[in-house]
Amino acid sequence: RCLLKMVKGNIIVPEEILSFCCNGLQGSTSPPRAQEPGEWEEAPGAMASPSPARNPTEVQMSQLVLPCHTNHRGELSIGQLLKWIDTAACLSAERHAGCPCVTASMDDIYFEHTISVGQVVNIKAKVNRAFNSSMEVGIQVSYEDLCSGKHCSICKAYATFVAQGPLGSKVRLKPLTPQTEEEKIEYSIAAERRRMRLVHKDTLKDLLTRSPQETELETRDGSGAVPAEKTRVESVELVLPPHANHQGNTFGGQIMAWMENVATIAASRLCHAHPTLRAIEMFHFRGPSQVGDRLVLKAIVNNAFKNSMEVGVSAEAYGQEMSVSRRHINSAFMTFVVLDQEGHPRTLPMVAPEPGDGERRYREASARKKIRLDRKYVVSCKQTEVPLSVPWDQSNKVYLSYNNVSALKMLVAKANWALAREKEKVRMYTLEEDKFLSFRIEMSVCIAAGRAFSLLSNLRRRHEWDSHYVSAELVQKVDDDDMIYHVVSQKLRHENKPQDFVILASRRKPCSKGDPYVVAFRSVTLPTHPARAEFTRGETLCSGFCIWPESEEMSKVAYYNQAMPGYLNYVTTNVAGLSSDICSTFEACEKFLLKNKEDLISRLQD
Repeated sequence: RCLLKMVKGNIIVPEEILSFCCNGLQGSTSPPRAQEPGEWEEAPGAMASPSPARNPTEVQMSQLVLPCHTNHRGELSIGQLLKWIDTAACLSAERHAGCPCVTASMDDIYFEHTISVGQVVNIKAKVNRAFNSSMEVGIQVSYEDLCSGKHCSICKAYATFVAQGPLGSKVRLKPLTPQTEEEKIEYSIAAERRRMRLVHKDTLKDLLTRSPQETELETRDGSGAVPAEKTRVESVELVLPPHANHQGNTFGGQIMAWMENVATIAASRLCHAHPTLRAIEMFHFRGPSQVGDRLVLKAIVNNAFKNSMEVGVSAEAYGQEMSVSRRHINSAFMTFVVLDQEGHPRTLPMVAPEPGDGERRYREASARKKIRLDRKYVVSCKQTEVPLSVPWDQSNKVYLSYNNVSALKMLVAKANWALAREKEKVRMYTLEEDKFLSFRIEMSVCIAAGRAFSLLSNLRRRHEWDSHYVSAELVQKVDDDDMIYHVVSQKLRHENKPQDFVILASRRKPCSKGDPYVVAFRSVTLPTHPARAEFTRGETLCSGFCIWPESEEMSKVAYYNQAMPGYLNYVTTNVAGLSSDICSTFEACEKFLLKNKEDLISRLQD
């Protein structure tokens, strides 16, 4: 169109031709309409209303899988896929930062399907949240079959990138403002994922400390155990300019691809077959390497379970001078399976670890498998797929706490809350979804947010304002942020005995300005507190408080609850206006907060 305007300015062109060129694609031969100032031009076939604004950090990449990208089976190499994932994520991070970024870590990745030659890999990456100098990038990978038009999800990943200024200095990032409901959910939960990453090592150490130190080799019918040393692989790579990113550092995706290659060789030496990579535990980059460095890649099978094996792999770097000590660049753990002709996992040979470090790696692999199962069971499931009362123990405490807080944050971020009732200062909202009816009740209270947070997170004081609570006993203090209570409540109308709950209470202070104080509740199972005959065991899936500071002495306090079937009648009666019990309870909560605020002021004055 611009070219036509230029032509029109220099050459006399029949108006009919111009009209056809400008409007022919729309099937119109009428003269072009004059465009109003500020009006956007509509693409052919587009709808009249403009599409929602696209996230400015979003990057989309589409790659056609060629034979050079595949393994012997004609399937896309996971190493090549990791390169593409890292590239897309880095470009997204740099869009937000406005400066070079480096990969700090890549969270667990579970590969759901393989991709064949001729199919298209579609990758979408966007920044979920920016912290001080690091940011989380969410990546979604799917494949597209061009012949059938079929689309299928491959994996979802989260990567952490660090912005770098001159001479490698850290750059303070600007905050990110989420727009859509999905972006608000990811933004809110990103803080929980960050917290989980920071305590991952402690979780493993704690599990190993409590487990027996003796290495118990699995007994299995069939051939004898394969010495783990027979699976050891060591390979060296010279970092050349094509392996480096635009900053001169070795491309993170390239390092991950090399690590995947040696891990696959180690796995093949155990099973004497071609293994399939199913999962990667967190990549953590400990330092950079540059063009000219030599990377030494080491891999060994740490443990073989019945149908899967864990391979540990590391990368070390050194320069031309051999006298300089090697720098540890990265470590990761990869889970492989061997599939038969029907696509089912085969039984694998056992591994006999070497004494010392080999036995330590063997035990750590067993601990990591338990952590992976806990994490996948509790964290990776959709909220509706997680059982109500998940058994609590030390090994899964981090993931249950994550699930508890993230479930509440997801509920808070929902966009379709509808005002159902308003009584003086108390407002009640409802959210109707396929399987749940949730309610939110809120008011502004003249109390500092931190003080309200401290009072409402202590369930032992809940009976002072909530008449439904009879008592709450602190069963276990997990840490400063997580407590487990045994709660006894009043009888329900259709029950002849009181209810009891075992509740995990997880509390979080704001991660950054604008975040609320959070107190989340969910049911858990404890062997020390089984269901008893004198009580009806109740369960709560998702409930809790969010407290936003409005000023130094004013806060907005909101309570959320995903109503369980046993409480639906109670909730709907209040929503319909046939009862004011929920509003009255929340008014009592306000009086409780104000009374304790005044008590605190009196004590300070005394």
